[in-house]
Amino acid sequence: MALVGAGMIAEVHRRAVLLAGGEVTGVLASSPERSREVARRWRVGHGYRDLGELLSDDRVDVVHICTPNATHAAYAEAALRAGKHVVCEKPLGVSVAEAESLAALAAESGLVATLPFVYRYHPLVREIRARRLAGEFGRWNLIHGSYLQDWMAPADASGWRVDPELGGRSRAFADIGSHWCDLVEWVTGERFDEVLGALSIAVPERPASGGPSFSGWADASATVPVRTEDSATVLLRTANGLLGSTVVSQVAPGRKNRLWFELDGSRASAVFDQENPETVWLGGLDGSRLVVRDPGHGAAEQRRLSALPAGHPQGYAQCFEAFVADTYAAIGGERREGLPTFADGLRSARLVEAVLQSHHDGTWTKV
Repeated sequence: MALVGAGMIAEVHRRAVLLAGGEVTGVLASSPERSREVARRWRVGHGYRDLGELLSDDRVDVVHICTPNATHAAYAEAALRAGKHVVCEKPLGVSVAEAESLAALAAESGLVATLPFVYRYHPLVREIRARRLAGEFGRWNLIHGSYLQDWMAPADASGWRVDPELGGRSRAFADIGSHWCDLVEWVTGERFDEVLGALSIAVPERPASGGPSFSGWADASATVPVRTEDSATVLLRTANGLLGSTVVSQVAPGRKNRLWFELDGSRASAVFDQENPETVWLGGLDGSRLVVRDPGHGAAEQRRLSALPAGHPQGYAQCFEAFVADTYAAIGGERREGLPTFADGLRSARLVEAVLQSHHDGTWTKV
């Protein structure tokens, strides 16, 4: 495989590739000089001059795209047209039109094209889904939760994600609310049909240039108006009238990466907290209990994804590793449950667009 991008998330991809048994042929960074520097640091064979050189490398089977959002569509399209399998960071595109084009191209090509909605790979998320499929929760009554971070809480925090020309018209909801919606829809089997969204900007001006994502650091010598949301609140409704709600924020001090959901059914409920992924809360009328991740017990997919013994915590890194391993298994012709594809990226783009439109119009908006 080859990497396009050399930032924090590219490091996560590289590690997952190596653990999946893949070979990193090289990296394309923001300049030829940067590509060579990163290739030396990562001890990989090649620092590519440009995308053309990367795509002409016959050794490359799959391209991992880990660049700012506005570049995803062009890189992914070029890789697919070159006959390469693709792993593209979300969003698939900064518009529904871009996402539609890429999803159609991926389907026509027959190539494997995946998107890292990796929270699907928490073992206990699979446990909840398996129990839903077995009918344990009954009919869903309510879906609710939140996804909270704090890395943008300081007024001097910034980065390319703040700029809609680089990150897209939505920031907080597109960046993390998309994860919440994907995860909840996949676990519950429900599809949100319409949304009522409201967005807010807590810090009206931020530094014009920023440091690495999640670092909270930026050069504050010059500031620019903020045009993308820090927070979002969204009501959701399925076609059959099931209600849901979520609160999304990147300015919640103390919340580092808290993706949390509660699913309330007619027979039982379930709660998952991504910051504490080794247990889930299962509620019932006659009592409630905590279920612990355990490769020796529970649903088959929970056991498959439990890479470590019970009591030895695993988390986000293992989710990402399992996602990449399943992507490579798919390239080899295997079918793996829950592998997120470009079709899921298109679904996410439509949800983001509906929330933006709802905020603009102040009304319920169809997805």
